[in-house]
Amino acid sequence: MAASELYTKYARVWIPDPEEVWKSAELLKDYKPGDKVLQLRLEEGKDLEYSLDPKTKELPPLRNPDILVGENDLTALSYLHEPAVLHNLKVRFIDSKLIYTYCGIVLVAINPYEQLPIYGEDIINAYSGQNMGDMDPHIFAVAEEAYKQMARDERNQSIIVSGESGAGKTVSAKYAMRYFATVSGSASEANVEEKVLASNPIMESIGNAKTTRNDNSSRFGKYIEIGFDKRYRIIGANMRTYLLEKSRVVFQAEEERNYHIFYQLCASAALPEFKTLRLGNANYFHYTKQGGSPVIDGVDDAKEMVNTRQACTLLGISDSYQMGIFRILAGILHLGNVEFASRDSDSCTVPPKHEPLTIFCDLMGVEYEEMAHWLCHRKLATATETYIKPISKLHAINARDALAKHIYANLFNWIVDHVNKALHATVKQHSFIGVLDIYGFETFEINSFEQFCINYANEKLQQQFNMHVFKLEQEEYMKEQIPWTLIDFYDNQPCINLIEAKMGVLDLLDEECKMPKGSDDSWAQKLYNTHLNKCALFEKPRMSNKAFIIKHFADKVEYQCEGFLEKNKDTVYEEQIRVLKSSKFKLLPELFQDEEKVLSPTSAAPSGRVPLTRMPVKPAKARPGQASKEHKKTVGHQFRNSLHLLMETLNATTPHYVRCIKPNDFKFPFTFDEKRAVQQLRACGVLETIRISAAGFPSRWTYQEFFSRYRVLMKQRDVLGDRKQTCKNVLEKLIQDKDKYQFGKTKIFFRAGQVAYLEKIRADKLRAACIRIQKTIRGWLMRKKYMRMRKAAITIQRHVRGYQARCYAKFLRRTRAAITIQKFQRMYVVRKRYQCMREATIALQALLRGYMVRNKYQMMLREHKSVVIQKHVRGWLARRRYGRTLRAIVYLQCCYRRMMAKRELKKLKIEARSVERYKKLHIGLENKIMQLQRKIDEQNKEYKSLLEKMTTLEVTYTTETEKLRGDVERLRLSEEEARSATSRALSLQEEIAKLRTELHHTQAEKKSIEERADKYKHETEQLVSELKEQNSLLKTEKEELNRRIHDQAREITESMEKKLVEETKQLELDLNDERLRYQNLLNEFSRLEERYDDLKDEMNLMVSIPKPGHKRTDSTHSSNESEYTFSSEITEAEDLPLRMEEPSEKKAALDMSLFLKLQKRVSELEQEKQSLQDELDRKEEQALRAKAKEEERPPIRGAELEYESLKRQELESENKKLKNELNELQKALTETRAPEVTAPGAPAYRVLLDQLTSVSEELEVRKEEVLILRSQLVSQKEAIQPKHTMTDATILLEDVQKMKDKGEIAQAYIGLKETNRLLESQLQSQRKSHENELESLRGEIQSLKEENNRQQQLLAQNLQLPPEARIEASLQHEITRLTNENLDLMEQLEKQDKTVRKLKKQLKVFAKKIGELEVGQMENISPGQIIDEPIRPVNIPRKEKDFQGMLEYKKEDEQKLVKNLILELKPRGVAVNLIPGLPAYILFMCVRHADYLNDDQKVRSLLTSTINGIKKVLKKRGDDFETVSFWLSNTCRFLHCLKQYSGEEGFMKHNTPRQNEHCLTNFDLAEYRQVLSDLAIQIYQQLVRVLENILQPMIVSGMLEHETIQGVSGVKPTGLRKRTSSIADEGTYTLDSIIRQLNSFHSVMCQHGMDPELIKQVVKQMFYIIGAVTLNNLLLRKDMCSWSKGMQIRYNVSQLEEWLRDKNLMNSGAKETLEPLIQAAQLLQVKKKTDEDAEAICSMCNALTTAQIVKVLNLYTPVNEFEERVLVSFIRTIQVRLRDRKDSPQLLMDAKHIFPVTFPFNPSSLALETIQIPASLGLGFISRV
Repeated sequence: MAASELYTKYARVWIPDPEEVWKSAELLKDYKPGDKVLQLRLEEGKDLEYSLDPKTKELPPLRNPDILVGENDLTALSYLHEPAVLHNLKVRFIDSKLIYTYCGIVLVAINPYEQLPIYGEDIINAYSGQNMGDMDPHIFAVAEEAYKQMARDERNQSIIVSGESGAGKTVSAKYAMRYFATVSGSASEANVEEKVLASNPIMESIGNAKTTRNDNSSRFGKYIEIGFDKRYRIIGANMRTYLLEKSRVVFQAEEERNYHIFYQLCASAALPEFKTLRLGNANYFHYTKQGGSPVIDGVDDAKEMVNTRQACTLLGISDSYQMGIFRILAGILHLGNVEFASRDSDSCTVPPKHEPLTIFCDLMGVEYEEMAHWLCHRKLATATETYIKPISKLHAINARDALAKHIYANLFNWIVDHVNKALHATVKQHSFIGVLDIYGFETFEINSFEQFCINYANEKLQQQFNMHVFKLEQEEYMKEQIPWTLIDFYDNQPCINLIEAKMGVLDLLDEECKMPKGSDDSWAQKLYNTHLNKCALFEKPRMSNKAFIIKHFADKVEYQCEGFLEKNKDTVYEEQIRVLKSSKFKLLPELFQDEEKVLSPTSAAPSGRVPLTRMPVKPAKARPGQASKEHKKTVGHQFRNSLHLLMETLNATTPHYVRCIKPNDFKFPFTFDEKRAVQQLRACGVLETIRISAAGFPSRWTYQEFFSRYRVLMKQRDVLGDRKQTCKNVLEKLIQDKDKYQFGKTKIFFRAGQVAYLEKIRADKLRAACIRIQKTIRGWLMRKKYMRMRKAAITIQRHVRGYQARCYAKFLRRTRAAITIQKFQRMYVVRKRYQCMREATIALQALLRGYMVRNKYQMMLREHKSVVIQKHVRGWLARRRYGRTLRAIVYLQCCYRRMMAKRELKKLKIEARSVERYKKLHIGLENKIMQLQRKIDEQNKEYKSLLEKMTTLEVTYTTETEKLRGDVERLRLSEEEARSATSRALSLQEEIAKLRTELHHTQAEKKSIEERADKYKHETEQLVSELKEQNSLLKTEKEELNRRIHDQAREITESMEKKLVEETKQLELDLNDERLRYQNLLNEFSRLEERYDDLKDEMNLMVSIPKPGHKRTDSTHSSNESEYTFSSEITEAEDLPLRMEEPSEKKAALDMSLFLKLQKRVSELEQEKQSLQDELDRKEEQALRAKAKEEERPPIRGAELEYESLKRQELESENKKLKNELNELQKALTETRAPEVTAPGAPAYRVLLDQLTSVSEELEVRKEEVLILRSQLVSQKEAIQPKHTMTDATILLEDVQKMKDKGEIAQAYIGLKETNRLLESQLQSQRKSHENELESLRGEIQSLKEENNRQQQLLAQNLQLPPEARIEASLQHEITRLTNENLDLMEQLEKQDKTVRKLKKQLKVFAKKIGELEVGQMENISPGQIIDEPIRPVNIPRKEKDFQGMLEYKKEDEQKLVKNLILELKPRGVAVNLIPGLPAYILFMCVRHADYLNDDQKVRSLLTSTINGIKKVLKKRGDDFETVSFWLSNTCRFLHCLKQYSGEEGFMKHNTPRQNEHCLTNFDLAEYRQVLSDLAIQIYQQLVRVLENILQPMIVSGMLEHETIQGVSGVKPTGLRKRTSSIADEGTYTLDSIIRQLNSFHSVMCQHGMDPELIKQVVKQMFYIIGAVTLNNLLLRKDMCSWSKGMQIRYNVSQLEEWLRDKNLMNSGAKETLEPLIQAAQLLQVKKKTDEDAEAICSMCNALTTAQIVKVLNLYTPVNEFEERVLVSFIRTIQVRLRDRKDSPQLLMDAKHIFPVTFPFNPSSLALETIQIPASLGLGFISRV
């Protein structure tokens, strides 16, 4: 159909817009050919008339249907043009938060400026092995495609990452390399990726700088080749760099910086090691302050310096070399500060002792004078002489900058070389994948030589890209065998020719550089003359003669000619380089060692031009040919060569393209600037890819997909058996123009717009069908509604009429009743009113009468009171008058008496003055003196007598004196009281006077007081009432507080209980985590063990050379050199020497868990050995002493004495043996605590008691003999002479006869000494034990003290806490204390259990020995018979008839047993024909027999061989599910048998009495049980891996892609990337495939007799894998997130649940593992519009993380137009509601997670004695016992 036919009413188009680039609008009426204007309506509702171009009459581009918006591949869009691409990218980036989009073979990556959780290892695993079109676009998908093509096609690959500065190129390249390192299996071994990443801080510091567009802009390009070996594992890498921007070293534009390393050095200048560099602030140096922006926000240069140094160390650059690098960089900074002073216009000089140059020379190790000279001079060479010419200040500055740039460039190359050495591969490289991180197309306000080279490189890359895209398009058409014509695409070869061809820009530039007087202006004129008006791509700016314009593929760029020649020549003078080469600093010459000469192309200028300073200098030694051409190449020429080399490399590889887009210039996260995006899309070639695709057949459908999608457009008669023919017939009817489509072998190809047309027809057909369905349904609903309403109306009428009649009757009854009620009511009211009035009248009368009587009484009372007051007042007035009169009379008397006394006093004074008076007085006085003298004498005498009387009477009168004193005191007090009463009376009189005056005031105040009192009383009453109210309120508050306290206490209790429950759950989770960690470690150990075995086998194959005569042992044979060779707990002392004498060669590597136990056992054995060694030394010392004493005695001859001596020794040894046994038995009896062992009546107890009694009796007899011998010895000592000097034979004979028992006496003496020593040793041991016990008690006291102090501290801390915290702290402390006590008690209990088991076995052994001894004593067997008997009496078969259920085999048949029963056993035959677990039963019965024989070597060897055999068979056939399942079942059964027959009570509860008799008797195999448990865990993990490998290919296809419910899902158009079809073809997996596989797994496990609990755990793990893989793929596939797919998933899950119900496995926990998948499917189907929907989603999806919910909502894509997209606002609402949820930020589930497995004890009811060994097993050498 014609394109114009699509411009109908309501069609949507794109129109240009200056702000948004493109804006969407809707046609208001149909377009007709010839119309010049389109009537449009914008999205904001504004109407617009859009004028068409009158010349081209080009219609605006059509907008794609909403169903296609947000596609993964831009080529899947029906309309391919710029606005469609821009809109699709914007929707994916802003609405769906998807940064990656395919555009054919190109991956478009938009920088989000935000960290996203899409680069974890789980994402890598999800993309590994997947087709590129099956998963959502990602950098990992591109990397996987490159990796897969490298392995499949045996061809090197390249990933070309390009884009603007700040678009994310480096990060994308980094993630690609990380992907390669992870999937190639080298992440944990080679660490090449880590080294490459470690090179990033170095390369960024020396090659990145801040620009106006990017704070960390790469100012160089790099190509990293990652090398792989034949197994496609990373073995090394190599880096190539391109076009370092050297000019940045000496110049930076405004708001830009130099390279980061300089600022890092300045920020670290204060470090001690940098003191010698004499650095300072960055603003001090000329090379770092030009941009005026020395600091980047959010970047700490000092920290970056630390990272740079660490990276250098990691890559092998030593500290000395690092300091050398920093010295050179610091020297460059100081060189930039060197200044020049002009002497004249043609010469200059450096100031004397110039500090920057001095520092530069010191750092570089060169001479100051020489460097200062050559900075201001240059050397010119002619054919005959060499001249030294001074240069001007400007030239000197340029030469200085050139030197700085040259040093920095060489240092940069030196560092790159060292990085490559660190990344160099040691193995031969088989293939490689190159990652090109190169600058994108650049255009600035001022574009110079660097931008010209960058854009030149992009032109070359764009040409290669165009050719590759065109080639792929044509290959696709040829592959499908459709006719095609040459697609016209933009070829930028003319632009490349303009730059690099003969007489091109670069050629003219190089030619101008060779000219002696060449300049930028002259070069510009040459360009104008050569290309202006001759090449359409070359233009000249109107307003400038020093610039030119080139039309690149992306845009026009204007280049400024200034600086082109200088940058192209890169001039540096040879003499300056020679000075640096002569440096004493060894690193500096290394930078220039690859250069023979560093000579400027213009350094050999012809003479005669400038006046030269002639100096006596020798001619140059160089040949007339000058320097080689290689060293005369310009920068442009070198860049052109390196670019050609790069293009050759890329052309030799398969390229993959990543185009990075910078969404905005402000680094705002998820902000899309349409103008900037379009500019970059045009520049990076994405739109060119679209144009090429649109020129051909961009839309491709497989026949099956087309049929499934457009089946609705076909009639039943159109559907044929051949899908291809059906599609052809339908298309011929739908699209008349056959040029619009082509039929290929497997696909249908459509021109641009045809899919949109088909979608329109399909949508119209579906819409018409929907309308017809809606019409019919609505009519039926309305008819049904009408009939329902009519029936309801009739029913309502009937009920209403009846209701009305009932209401009328009710009304009549109520009216009659109302009248009766009114009658009685009115009577009642009138009577009530009369009674009320009567009562009121009587009450008023009573009140009035009472009031009158009370008034009369009050009047009488007042009159009486007034009379009384008058009486008292009058009396008081009379008394007052009398008192006043009395006081006046007394006063008059006093005045008169005073007058008379004064007169008398006057007379006495006059008499005293007269002489006669004195004389009379003297005479009288003398007489009186004499009289007094006599009286004194008399009184003295009386005094003496009285004194004597006083002494006698003093005591008598003391009491009376005391009484008198008391009386006097009382009198004195009464006197004082009288005085005080008198004073009081006076004061009272005064007060009466005052009171009289105050009475009036008092009376006046009384009234006021009474008023105040009344007021106060009122206030008091009010206050009391308020206080009462407050009291009541306080009481209520108190009650409320008490209630709150009770509530809080209850809440605290509940919270503590909840916390306890949570802690219990947490402990259970921790236990599961610990179990999981243990099992993961076990898995890792088994992996390393297998790797060790593989490496060992490889080493043996590589190293071992078979010699003649050497015979290899069978690989299936297993010796005792096993990793599980260790001793069980054998308590017999006889076995100890055997164990200690084992050959040292038989050693092997041990399991770690086993190693720890063995270490503990070895320490115990060493302690036991040490104690035995000490006892042995002590015995030897005693024997030596006894021997020495025996030698001191005289020799006694005679056979009888010798006989007695032998007898004595025998008795002595027997005595010692009995003593040792007695001590051991006493110790065993005192240590044991088991009541069943030590209880009276027990067999062991009786045996020990009898033995103890006999030993005690024998000891008593020995003691009596010793006493008798001692007494005889004493008597003999008295009779015998001390010296043996007699030589007479008769005396000797007598002595011999007397001492015939001398041997016995000596023996008794020695025995006595031994006894004394033994008693002393026992005393010492008791003393030691007492001291040890004392020390332990002291330690306990000390620990108790510490505990007490700690408790006091805790109590003090708790008292400082608030009550709630105190309770919590006390509870926590109590829980901790109880936990510690429980752990201690558990440890003690384990020790006691171990001791009890040990003693039980010892008692059994002793009982057995005693029985054997008794049997031996009872039987009379002659010595001859004993000699002839070949076996011991203990092993007579008749005694073993009671032991059944055992299998006997010979030691040499052990390897045959392992080979036939384990290594060569076929699980299929055993599982079908024999009882489950038969090998386990056979092995255990063999172990039982070895235990019965008490042969620890046999037990150890058999168990070790069994374990190794199982490992070997699993290693050999570990990929076979039946084999792994079979041995997991048998290992568990063997483990259960070891537990069931171990003799431990916990495992014997379900045993029959007969089974209890079959328990192991001699060995405790608890440690081997642990080893078998670990082995079972390893087998389980291997089983899970096998399951996963089998199920993995089925899950995605069966659970997601296959349409179990046909016709529900619709297929959307696909792009260039092939997507896996959801239609079930032959060979694809369906849900039935998964269920059949699950049935197979379940039946195999049941046939093998696996424990039901273990089967449940396996099923749970399988369902977890299914759910996790399905959900992970759902989260990474946008095409799967639709409503219909949610229905498919829920149906598939219901089928799996039905399978669980059929197998009775619903309680296995498998269904719960599918909960995240179920919720994701529900999320796809629920409504997603309102806040209520958001709330429902948040409450429903509790098993999904926030990231997963948001991801599903972002990916949700309508398949049909009837579905609606999820609004961004709704997703924001979900995020706000879920922000408080604490869950993992991880997006994907861990599909590799394995639940910790447990093996619950499952005893067998099978009797061992009933088991028969089938002949098919080939175990005829085993006999039943």
